[in-house]
Amino acid sequence: MLLAQIRPAIVSFILFTVLTGLLYPLLVTGIAQTVFHKQAEGSLITSSDGKILGSSLIGQNFDDPKYFWGRISATSPAYNASSSSGSNLGPSNSALLDEVKGRITALKAADPSNNDPLPVDLVTSSGSGLDPHISLAAAHYQLARVARVRGLSQADVQQIVDQNTQGRFLGLLGEPVVNVLQVNLALDDYKK
Repeated sequence: MLLAQIRPAIVSFILFTVLTGLLYPLLVTGIAQTVFHKQAEGSLITSSDGKILGSSLIGQNFDDPKYFWGRISATSPAYNASSSSGSNLGPSNSALLDEVKGRITALKAADPSNNDPLPVDLVTSSGSGLDPHISLAAAHYQLARVARVRGLSQADVQQIVDQNTQGRFLGLLGEPVVNVLQVNLALDDYKK
């Protein structure tokens, strides 16, 4: 009697373990590798010699004035993709306020003549702590600094930003954004 009750449970356990633990993941991985190969491999950006430079989906730390700076990382250590998380710090938390003040100081030190309002995404982290994008306002705030340090015209840098701006999803949702890694690589590759 007891074996008659336990046997279906054990068979179900083994069957669903094979189906959901092995076959389904293999099927989904196979479809992803076939249909969305670049995304399934992490949306990696490589140099012409095949060296991996980063992912278009994960923010990186740029603090040299010749580069556009991205959002602050909330991960520990900074920009660690294996520990994606928000900071969970509230607006009145002194640690968050110190972080924001430090970023404001760094931005002002990199471009002391810039009196434009600071876009919020340059002084705060994203929900994941790894956002690879900045708003158009954040790109425009940094444009003059990047152009001056690189010895380029603002029009040339604006053109590079425009070429690396991603529009609204489906033309309707969200705001246009600039991928920081892609725009910085385009700047490095730019020839006058």
